[in-house]
Amino acid sequence: MDLTVLIVRGIIILVLFVITLVIAAYSTYGERKVAAFLQDRLGPNRAGPWGLMQPLADAGKMFFKEDFIPSQASKWLFILGPCLAMLTALMSSAVIPFGDSIRFAWNNINYDVTLQGTEINIGVLYIFGVVSLGVYGVMVGGWASNNKFSLLGAIRAASQNISYEIALGLSIIAILMMTGSLSLRAIVNEQASFFEWNVFTQPLGFVIFLTCAFAECNRTPFDLPECETELVGGYHTEYSSMKLGFYLFAEYINMFVSSAFISTLYFGGFHYPFMNEVGAALETSLGAVTGHNLATAIQFVIFFGKIFFFIFFFMWVRWTLPRFRYDQLMNLGWKMFIPLAILNVIVTGAGLLFNIKYASWLIAIVMIVLAATSMSRAPKREIVPQQS
Repeated sequence: MDLTVLIVRGIIILVLFVITLVIAAYSTYGERKVAAFLQDRLGPNRAGPWGLMQPLADAGKMFFKEDFIPSQASKWLFILGPCLAMLTALMSSAVIPFGDSIRFAWNNINYDVTLQGTEINIGVLYIFGVVSLGVYGVMVGGWASNNKFSLLGAIRAASQNISYEIALGLSIIAILMMTGSLSLRAIVNEQASFFEWNVFTQPLGFVIFLTCAFAECNRTPFDLPECETELVGGYHTEYSSMKLGFYLFAEYINMFVSSAFISTLYFGGFHYPFMNEVGAALETSLGAVTGHNLATAIQFVIFFGKIFFFIFFFMWVRWTLPRFRYDQLMNLGWKMFIPLAILNVIVTGAGLLFNIKYASWLIAIVMIVLAATSMSRAPKREIVPQQS
């Protein structure tokens, strides 16, 4: 690789790394504000204007808390657990395309560098591999704590992630069959037109993937590995200071990466309606280099708009739905999502064979009809007037 391209690529990775950390930090602030709005209260408003310095105050609190390691814990594994969770969370965004490319000239040579950490033709497999490693951070931390609540939380996290990763992987196979590539940039480029976004061609796959993403991030209603009412704090019961901060921070980074991955796979990535026309107009008026770079900046902003929407959706669900019971969680994963994901793959394959792009809607329509029929036949309760 040319040295100039290598330096520019390094700058892009550094910027994306900083943006990831800033978004994860301010997601904690956003989550408190959303929770406060839904519960009709103010939320953080003391640290700085509108409470904007609250994430820094939280970070300071974490840094200055006592760093406690239980006497019976396995010391090195106890330290390794949160580091592994944080490392895998940060690695997973490396292959996500955040925009088209950046053009520039240096020493009379024109360069065109993609706005992406690295472009590999197995981007989907890379993310799945890294996400699968993330559960080891939880398992190692839970086991090394030498605490029964931590161990139970770690076992729950492992079984939950294994159960939902199967359905998560199967839901993407339909997209891979339609695209014919494991490259995330190729998947994004296949969704150039608005009505070709995969959310329209794969509605069932989107619902399965979105639900499984909640389970993979351990977010409510799938936060059983750390539920306070049953396991105190789950796998991080014994953690304090920045080790606890790493676990909490990794959860918000995973939420950001999941939102970016959902936007990439199902909502056209950095594409938006009339993108080509806007790009052509900018290049005509501002020149090939400036116009192209400005068009890429607009794509970058649009893509982050989609990401912020899904981050808000993660928060909205957390403060709206109650937690599942563990048997309900397993039944939903093994008895509903995995069979539906396999059926979606079969129907999509048949649709491709007969050149029907929207074949997946057949399952969605059948499910809606069955649900409506079931609801109409359900016995209705009679309203008994309250007697004074």
